[in-house]
Order: sequence, then structure tokens, then C-alpha cells
Amino acid sequence: MAESEGSSFSRRLGQLRIERDMSLRQLARATFYSKSYLHELENGSKRPTAQAAQRLDSALRAGGELSALADTQRALSRRQFVAGAGLAAALPHTYLGHGRQIGVDLPNKLVERTARLRRLDDFLGGADTYQMYAAELDSTDRLIRDGRYAEDTHRRLLAVLAEQAQLAGWAAFDAGRHGDAERLYQASLTAAQEADSPALAGNAQAFLAYQAIALGRSGLNLAIAACETAKEGATPRVLTLLHCRRAWTHALQGQAAEAERQLDTGARWLSAAGDRAEPDWVYWVDDVEVDIMTGRCWSVLHRPMRAISVLEHVLALYSDTHARDKALYLTWLADAYLDANEVEQACSVAGKAMRLAAGVGSIRPAQRIDSFMSRLEPYAALPCVVDLHGQAAEMSR
Repeated sequence: MAESEGSSFSRRLGQLRIERDMSLRQLARATFYSKSYLHELENGSKRPTAQAAQRLDSALRAGGELSALADTQRALSRRQFVAGAGLAAALPHTYLGHGRQIGVDLPNKLVERTARLRRLDDFLGGADTYQMYAAELDSTDRLIRDGRYAEDTHRRLLAVLAEQAQLAGWAAFDAGRHGDAERLYQASLTAAQEADSPALAGNAQAFLAYQAIALGRSGLNLAIAACETAKEGATPRVLTLLHCRRAWTHALQGQAAEAERQLDTGARWLSAAGDRAEPDWVYWVDDVEVDIMTGRCWSVLHRPMRAISVLEHVLALYSDTHARDKALYLTWLADAYLDANEVEQACSVAGKAMRLAAGVGSIRPAQRIDSFMSRLEPYAALPCVVDLHGQAAEMSR
């Protein structure tokens, strides 16, 4: 890290904290980081992670200034990580050759490259991957604009663009960049429609439904449209994913019967035999994911016994290496235990979620943990609740 870059971030961090009249302790509580870590960021002895810069931006109302200052610092480490993952090859637009002609095999190469990039999301949060995914998308867009190709190659390139826009949109959503997420999902929908890919178009609508929910709107109509858009010719796992996402929107509306019907439909599609290869963007859709979605739906529907039985079983199979996702799923299990008036068990589960969420490049686990903690107010005097608040306070020192 160049000294000027580090000092710029640390100096501005200190200035903003003083301008906002916040102590290190107050900033630690607002960001879920320890006082000692924030002190090291302010004196320049540690580099900010993408997530740390974003959380500090939010807490200090810096409008993205701290994230921008941190981006240059992270560039080298990001390149090293990508190289280690086997993704150090040139960006898509550099494939333009003499006469800017694009060969018929290039879309397949880009699909494979996008699949490798997608696997990073298993272990990294959107704050860590967004810039990388956005750069890949921009490069593919440039390739399409500047290249020469046959009509079928153009259609396949647009499908790649739609995939990449969804990937970048998901990273933006995970990092709390909701304006970017909505823009990217809309771009994906347009590209998917131009590529004549109902499956990708339906998935874009499902993503837009989740985006609407995150902003306090109903995503139900979009989720229903996603299933309708994709139903002609989509593969079984795609239909499984879309019906499970639709079930979630029904559950959030309190529509238990319809949520259950959509979950059952998704499960039936998963067991259906298909004679076509599934797209890579549903590689993670399996029985475990259907069970997790089922448990989440029953949790938000306040059917704790149904939620607990599913989530306890399936989370025992879920690796802690997928820290962001497991932390999120544990929060719905904690909610279900609280609905069942099992406060001690709820606190125990929430404590594990809190430990897993520490340091992940996503705002969502912290938001979910905050939501759970607010439900504990009626039980504030119970020892398990006191201990959980102590754990949260310890993590913010």
C-alpha cells in the first residue's frame, strides 16, 4: 500500500469521525467493529476491507468517499486473489482481434470464465466482489459494442452479459448498494430479452422482486411474473429456484397456503428428470437449498415448529466456510426459537450467527442480527440475553 493512499483513507476517517462528533466506541457500536481495529484504521497500521470501508461510509454518512479512497488500496490484493483463483486472464474486451472479429467459440469461453467468477460468491461477500464483477460486465459490454460477429454469436454474447449483470447486481445487493443493484438487474432483464432467453429474463425479474422487498416494497407481482416468463422451456433447476423465490414473497405477505404450494412446486421440479444441461447460474440449487428456503418461509410465517425441524437438520449439513449464508440462515432459526418461546436456544443460535458474520463482506447478516436483537427487548433481564448483548458489545470494542 502506498503511504499516500493509506494516509488519505486514515486521515479522512479521523476527520469524518470528529466532524460527526462520534467517539471510537460509538463508531464501533455503529459498525460492529472493535475499537482497536478502528484505531488501527485511523492510524494507518491496517488496511480497510471493502466491507469496513462501506460500513464506515454508512455510519459516518460519507456518501461513498471512504469506499473510493479504499478502492485503490485494495486493487493489488484483489489482483493477487483473482490470480490465485485462476482468473488472471485478460478481461473479455481484450479478446478483440484483428478486424475486431469475434469467433463463434468466444461466448463459451466467457460462460466458463463467468462460472469461475461466480464461485467466489460462495466465500466472499458482495463488498469484496462487486468491483470485480462490475469490471467484467463493463468489459463484456465493450466487447459487444466494438466487436463484429454473426447473429447467433451476438445472441449468445448478450446472454453472457445478462448473466454477468445479474452477478454484479447480486454483489451490489449484498453490499447494500441498492441503486446499483436495481440498475444492473434492469440491464440484465433487457439483455436477456434481447438474447431471447426466458430463463435469464425470469431470473432477472426474481432478482428485482428481492430488490423491491429490500426497499420495503412488495415483490410479489415480479416474483409471479418471473415464473410465468421462464415457464416455457426453462430447465428443472431454474424452475425450482424461481418457484422457491416466489414462495418467499408469498411468505412475506403472510400467504402461508400459497407459499407452501410454491415450495412444493419447486421441490417437484427439482426431482424432475431433464434432458438438457442446467445453466451454471443454478449450480447451487439442490435439496439443501430447497430445505433452507422452506425453513425460512415457515420462520417468517411464524410457524416455529415447522421452521425449526427443517432448519436444524439442514444447517447441520451446511459448512461454516459459507459464513455469510450460514449466518443469515441461523438468524431465521433464532427467530423461530424465539417464536417458540425458547429464548435461551434463540440466543445461542444468534450468538453463533454473530460470530460467523464477523468480518464478512455483506451488510445482510448484521441487518438480520439487528432485527433479532430488537425482538429481545421484552426479555432484557434474562441471563442469556444479557450475555448475548455482552457478546455484541465485545465484538464492537
